[in-house]
Amino acid sequence: MKLLAPQPFTLKGDHRAVLLLHGFTGSTKDVKKLGQFLNKQGYTCHAPMYRGHGVSAEEILKYGAKYWWEDVTRGYHHLKELGYQEIAVAGISLGGVFTLKVGAEFPVKGVVSMCAPIKRKSKEGLFERLYNYAQVYKKLEGKDENQIQIELDALKAMPRQALDEVQKMIQHTSDEIEEIHSPTLVLQGKLDDSLYQESAPYIYETVEADEKEIIWYQNSGHIITLGKEREKVFEDTLHFLDELDWSTEAQILHA
Repeated sequence: MKLLAPQPFTLKGDHRAVLLLHGFTGSTKDVKKLGQFLNKQGYTCHAPMYRGHGVSAEEILKYGAKYWWEDVTRGYHHLKELGYQEIAVAGISLGGVFTLKVGAEFPVKGVVSMCAPIKRKSKEGLFERLYNYAQVYKKLEGKDENQIQIELDALKAMPRQALDEVQKMIQHTSDEIEEIHSPTLVLQGKLDDSLYQESAPYIYETVEADEKEIIWYQNSGHIITLGKEREKVFEDTLHFLDELDWSTEAQILHA
């Protein structure tokens, strides 16, 4: 059975724009409910899809962080081309890392980093995540156990340059985050793996923003935008965005 890949989305609202970024092996589904919530409160939300994501694990390995960062920057410039002059950025997991990179390298109104592995994730850990994703995806395709195992064994033999690139990008971003001066919100699930729990306070302490906050969710794991406390995550994100110094005079210059 051929599965339909999730798509990028743009939800148009007022002049306040938010770039939403999904995680590794994830898709725009990671941030779709958050985008819909923010859009109902007036925000314009755009979420790009990284190349190779939303389909098979084999496709993910054909690309890498360089391509995915290009997809992120295209998303930022897409909002600019649509005429949005004021942009905040929010992302989860690898999308949280990209969020910090955007905050360090581009003008943004605010930064919302959710469960970002800025303390680095081993290539083995990344591959385990990819392998687990592949198992689930192949079952959804309707393949039998024998065929799935054959394909999983072949996946193990594929080059892993894409995963090396992710590690390097995380390290580079870790070195950049002290360049972030925009208001920053760090969100973290208390039931997440230790790597992420160690990363959250590091991010909070290292960014140079005068306005910054860290919030922990006691009953949440990794993808907090889809977890049992997601409504609280949405409300906290909205409160942070509402408190930013958005211009009341901004005009949307439609291309």
